[in-house]
Amino acid sequence: MFLSVHRCPWTMPAADLSPAGAGGHAHGAGSEHEEHGELVPWWRDRALALPVASGLLWVTGLLLEWADQETAALIAHALGLAAGAWTFTPSALRRLVVGRGRARLGVGLLMTIAATGAVLLGHVGEAAALAFLFSIAETLEDRAMDRAQRGLRALLSLIPETARVSRLSGEEVIPAADVRELDILVVGAGDRVATDGVVVTGRSWLDTSAITGESIPVEVGPGDAVLAGSVNGSGTLRFEATSDGRDNSLTKIVHLVEQAHATKGERARLADRIARPLVPLVLIAAALTAGFGFLIGDPGTWVERALVVLVAASPCALAIAVPVTVISAIGSASKLGVVIKSGAAFEQLGTIRTVAFDKTGTLTRNQPQVVAVEPAAGHTHDSVLAVAAALEATSTHPLAEAITAATPSGPEASEVQELPGHGLTGVVDGRQVRVGSPRWVDPKTLGERATAMAGEGMSIIVVEVDGQIAGVIGIRDELRPEAAEAIAALHDQGIDTLMLTGDNALTAQAIATQAGIKSVHAEQLPADKTDHIRSSADQAPTAMIGDGINDAPALASATVGIAMGVTGSAAAVESADVAFTGTDLRLIPDALAHARRGRKIMTSNIALALAIIVVLFPLALFGVLGLAAVVLVHEVAEVVVIGNGLRAARNTAMPPTSRTSAASEAVEVVPA
Repeated sequence: MFLSVHRCPWTMPAADLSPAGAGGHAHGAGSEHEEHGELVPWWRDRALALPVASGLLWVTGLLLEWADQETAALIAHALGLAAGAWTFTPSALRRLVVGRGRARLGVGLLMTIAATGAVLLGHVGEAAALAFLFSIAETLEDRAMDRAQRGLRALLSLIPETARVSRLSGEEVIPAADVRELDILVVGAGDRVATDGVVVTGRSWLDTSAITGESIPVEVGPGDAVLAGSVNGSGTLRFEATSDGRDNSLTKIVHLVEQAHATKGERARLADRIARPLVPLVLIAAALTAGFGFLIGDPGTWVERALVVLVAASPCALAIAVPVTVISAIGSASKLGVVIKSGAAFEQLGTIRTVAFDKTGTLTRNQPQVVAVEPAAGHTHDSVLAVAAALEATSTHPLAEAITAATPSGPEASEVQELPGHGLTGVVDGRQVRVGSPRWVDPKTLGERATAMAGEGMSIIVVEVDGQIAGVIGIRDELRPEAAEAIAALHDQGIDTLMLTGDNALTAQAIATQAGIKSVHAEQLPADKTDHIRSSADQAPTAMIGDGINDAPALASATVGIAMGVTGSAAAVESADVAFTGTDLRLIPDALAHARRGRKIMTSNIALALAIIVVLFPLALFGVLGLAAVVLVHEVAEVVVIGNGLRAARNTAMPPTSRTSAASEAVEVVPA
């Protein structure tokens, strides 16, 4: 299922990068480096058997040479050469005859030619050293790539193998892959959820840390959504599946991660442009070197140097410099709940200098709550809420849900009528009650207070009882508690922030003040958001973060589009380059810092790989270094490149930042 990554895949023609054409070890799912999906210890890795045997035989030959056992040493070196060459020579030769008549050249061919030439010149020991070092470096590289991808494949293990389904005849255990939408599933204490759904009965809490990266368990009850891969707490839940077992939020994450290496970024393309022509150029350079020897009458010396040139200029380190870094970094990011769709997206993420936020559902919870109640004389906080909740109990409006949630119990209303665009009327405890907006119900003596509450970003509900004002209720979609900390962390990194929202300027200003965002564009339509993003991206690399369908055009227009919550709007996720499986905004500065670090590692890897070629080539050409020395330096340097690339897998959390400093910054509000 996951991408197969092959060592030194540069072939001719360049377009053929299929697994069959790569000529290296095939890895990914089913690799010899893995056992039941886990990376096996090196001493049990069958792929290491031949390289290790080659090394032992080569060392044995050296010891026998030291003991003046020339014949035995030659046999040991020959066997070591055969063991090492078996890992790359057959595939290199196959690439010359397969591919519908198109010869494909690879680094394995260069090594095969170099080893063959060394044998013909009588340097069997050096040929054995080349075969051992090349084969062991290739196998270690394969293990490194498997290790980098192991975290991605581990996502699939979060789906249980079986699920309990409630049937008319009773409960039945079926394979999780056979679960269908609308099935009723039963999840016991400690069980893992097989697919997405909505709770029908039962109350419990779910550990979603492996899916969303959020460490705090989420309480769920009837009507609440559950995510595939979550671990149930102490209660028993029955939930209705909203997706099939093979097509849920977790498999979508895996699908997105599988695309991570399909699109190469700027640095990967740079490595391609340099590495692809190097194989034929190296062959040409070696041929010219040998030809020069024949012209001057010293073919033996210059043919040997030509073989050394083949090894010195091989672009193996350059070929692996970017892929191992990208896969390590993307796999590591997925463990944080950050799904990066491509290598290009990862590299661009490291260039971001401006971050634009949608408000509702991104900076805020998208769950309006009662945040203030101002009772009139003769009424109390609780009585105002109770009367309003009695009428709102029959309404499905989000503000109605906020009021009823704030009052668990209260009187019942009768003769309730809803006037669209205004509010509700009804009878509560024999009294006539009106609940609605200030445009319909005049707040009268509480007018100034209602205006002040609106200035704080609240939606105002006025409650009237028997023609007299009972009180005003302020409802607001509250800022996420970690938002100010996340914004301040972005500012500390030198990244500018702005807000794009369709809400009015007063509400936008209130939220921006709390969050510490410097610039706000309020009352924006989707087209307006897109225009702002394009304008910002023209000035500096810009990321757009949103979660709704109306954010999709802006996400697609940004340098990097980031969707909050893979289970949110499908349009937003498909339009984005990066998806956060959770909703913790502190992931944003962490992800940007992670990407910047990865870009630096890529740059250093490319520079190191080019330096290897630039330094070794003249040393090989003028006979300063022999074959054994060049092979040793070349392969050790390649291992260093791999190790450097694997450093991209490290995640470094950003230090906490004070909310106070973020909230104190001046805010500029720009209405449409």
